[in-house]
Amino acid sequence: MRLKGFFKTGHTPTLFASFFYFDISFMIWVILGATGTFIVEDLQLSAAQKGMMVGIPVLGGALLRIPMGLLADRFGGKRMGLIGMFLTMIPLLWGWLFADSLTHIYALGFLLGVAGASFAVALPLASRWYPKEHQGLAMGIAGAGNSGTVLAMLFGPRIAEVYSWQVVFALALIPLVIAFILFSILAKDCPNNSKPLNLSQYMKVIKHKDTWLFSFFYSLSFGGFVGLTSYLTLFFFDQYGVSKVTAGDFVTLVVFAGSFVRPVGGYLADKYGGMNLLIILFAGAALSMIVVGTMPPVYVSLSLLFMTLVFLGSANGALFQVIPVRFPKEVGLLTGFVGAAGGLGGFFLPNILGTFKQITNSYSYGFWWVAVTIIIAALIMLKMKKENKILLHSNVEKVESV
Repeated sequence: MRLKGFFKTGHTPTLFASFFYFDISFMIWVILGATGTFIVEDLQLSAAQKGMMVGIPVLGGALLRIPMGLLADRFGGKRMGLIGMFLTMIPLLWGWLFADSLTHIYALGFLLGVAGASFAVALPLASRWYPKEHQGLAMGIAGAGNSGTVLAMLFGPRIAEVYSWQVVFALALIPLVIAFILFSILAKDCPNNSKPLNLSQYMKVIKHKDTWLFSFFYSLSFGGFVGLTSYLTLFFFDQYGVSKVTAGDFVTLVVFAGSFVRPVGGYLADKYGGMNLLIILFAGAALSMIVVGTMPPVYVSLSLLFMTLVFLGSANGALFQVIPVRFPKEVGLLTGFVGAAGGLGGFFLPNILGTFKQITNSYSYGFWWVAVTIIIAALIMLKMKKENKILLHSNVEKVESV
């Protein structure tokens, strides 16, 4: 596959608009993680409450992704993207003007899930413009919008330290309005969209075993990515005693790595096959997290978490190479369904870390718990590969077709 051929196909303005929409939405989705150390100080939260605070937006995104995917399939990705951005303004205004208690934080955090649900709109909108041989790269570029976390972690703590965490919510409205305008101008629904399926057809897809397996895998890859993204500022601050801004800078570094390798994961999956790549990536992520659980010195931990996010970010791209090939007509639904599972994983991970910290006074057992789960997923993938129960899109198939 050549990059030159990629840019001759599809619709580049829609690809860019999808990326930027997802980028800003993702930035807003993790805003509580970026400002979490300041909110914790103001509201005096326990370890378990910290995990719940940063996990609720991820839960909101998980629950909303399926309906967003359904609606995008039926009414068009562009329309649903504009609606989603408009609704995202509500929790930002709430956080800026009214939030002053933990109850308010939980409530607006759930509404921030609308921004997280953008995943089920942006990726199918871009993907449908591209042929099968370019699906991994197209989905990887659009999905690289999770780099919005970098913006949140880089600027959020600095703005909160100088002004307040409420001002961070206010200023986030500016890029959201810009994204709304650009998306309305550049994005375009693919004219060759498949006819929307009825409810019974959707139920058949949901009953398929592969749907649930993909969901489990994505709950660990994307769930691990967004869960760590949301919680690591609190982890570095609590475990290693670094400043709030330094904790944000550490997370910016590791998230930067995990965000921009997603297209690489998609590209390599196009070339070598998604499942082959996923087994390697999951094994690497599990090993890194096992060592992090030993609580090594701060810069060793930072390096290992950097590698963990590289593995998980690449795995996100590889997984979404497989889905459009396996379910070409139901990509919107599957993106929403599998994305919802990813959100659930992102909700449970910070709660696992926070709960184990409160019970055992250590983060070690939380990291080890997640690592063992990832190992189990890798073993399932290996079994699937050996049994040939999944259709893989690889260069071998392309050569045979020629």
